[in-house]
Amino acid sequence: MRGRHRTRQVLNYVNLSTPLGLLIAVIGRAEVRRGEHGLLYAHGYRIPFPVAGAFTVGNVVLTAQREGYLTGALLRHEARHATQYAFCVGLPLLPLYVLALLVSVAVCGHPASWNVFERLADLDEGGYPRHPSRWRRRTLEEKTLAERRPIHTREDMTDTSYD
Repeated sequence: MRGRHRTRQVLNYVNLSTPLGLLIAVIGRAEVRRGEHGLLYAHGYRIPFPVAGAFTVGNVVLTAQREGYLTGALLRHEARHATQYAFCVGLPLLPLYVLALLVSVAVCGHPASWNVFERLADLDEGGYPRHPSRWRRRTLEEKTLAERRPIHTREDMTDTSYD
């Protein structure tokens, strides 16, 4: 294991985010096993909240899916969340994440698209859509409407052939 992964593992244990993740895994009756880069995989999580393919608490990546689901882009995305717990000193990430989620909903109507934590973890790798902000969406809609409107030229105004 690389030094940075070991450091993240220790920090997330000491800051209590990994123990909380393990407690959530036990409550959700998930099977926990060691994974890559100091992460713990909790497969078979049975609580229907949060609504996501996977979520991370400390170094514990939880999913309702079977083994083999946590690979590639999704695993990289969730590993970045584990690093975010270390940088946020663990549990303070939870209220900060909720605040970022609320801001994202206010900005675009989607809980992840403008959530700073999801953006830093790479929206695409997490499988999240990129919704434009509400004000950008309005601008795009206005532009589309303007393109559909007929443009009258001076010649159109003076043409009397349809009289």
